[in-house]
Amino acid sequence: MTHISLASLSAPTKVVLPDLVSHCPFDLHINRNHKLVSIESKRWLFQGDPHLDERSRHDFHGLKAGQLTATCYPNVGYPQLRVCSDFMNWLFHLDNLSDDMDKRGVREISNVVMNSLYHPHTYHSTARLSRMSKDFDKRMIQTASPGASQRFKETMEFFFQAVNQQAIDRASGHIPDLESYIALRRDTSGCKPCWAFIEYANNLDIPDEVMDHPTIRSLGEATNDLVTWSNDLFSYNVEQSKDHTHNMIDVVMNEQGIDLQSAFDFVGEMCRQSIDRFVEDRKNIPSWSPKIDNDVAIYVDGLADWIVGSLHWSFDSERYFGKHGKEVKKTRVVTLLPKIL
Repeated sequence: MTHISLASLSAPTKVVLPDLVSHCPFDLHINRNHKLVSIESKRWLFQGDPHLDERSRHDFHGLKAGQLTATCYPNVGYPQLRVCSDFMNWLFHLDNLSDDMDKRGVREISNVVMNSLYHPHTYHSTARLSRMSKDFDKRMIQTASPGASQRFKETMEFFFQAVNQQAIDRASGHIPDLESYIALRRDTSGCKPCWAFIEYANNLDIPDEVMDHPTIRSLGEATNDLVTWSNDLFSYNVEQSKDHTHNMIDVVMNEQGIDLQSAFDFVGEMCRQSIDRFVEDRKNIPSWSPKIDNDVAIYVDGLADWIVGSLHWSFDSERYFGKHGKEVKKTRVVTLLPKIL
């Protein structure tokens, strides 16, 4: 006779996603160069890497990072889109590398990347990651403003510091409180460097004091929160199958003692509020000068493109829902995967 535990009987088998696509008021656009850039950028990623097996290549094709880039940077020129796409593929590659790393492994990767970015002519490494980092950064700094270039490097440092803390938490099985998690997740998301690429790709030159204005910072934060928290909703199924707990769903269930669907509803409401916060902040952007105001308007449009682009891409990509993204987008019902033993 087969014995089934009460826990397995009561464990949920499905979860319903919040309808964030309908709540998003921004139009979706896609860059006209997206197909060519996507092909070339994947070729750049695969080039000379003997460790990328057929499964890894298949996963990167299904990732559709080129589509994400094209919808998040829809109005930029071909050379800029290519650099952005290479960066996005590189960032997803970094994310995959760091997912199962301990803090020592994260620190080693951080040293290679940051030394390659800060000291491209004097730092020498045989690591492919170093060559890739130097390659796209060399193309970026040709036209990026000094401010955008500096913001990119600084926010990459924040990224590695946060990923290191995530590795420490993972090793100890620690689930942080919600406030601590939100602060950490704003950096582990890798969104902040992507905002610097909005400046670069659109040839913007926005002074530091403008980028540091509370309203501009709040707009970037609201966008980061929406992209990141919605990603936690969409990636939860894959992550729970691997017993990963760096996810807002786990944090909310642990802190509030609520069930899975209630946690999805709670985080979904937080996502809606982040979109609403962005819309309100956008109405209150101060004026500096005609040139700066125009650059700021383009920058904020770029943030809005990230909100709508990331939402739609999450269902088009195979990263979270496999081949079922279109169906999940329509029904919002996700069947939970079994645990990977």
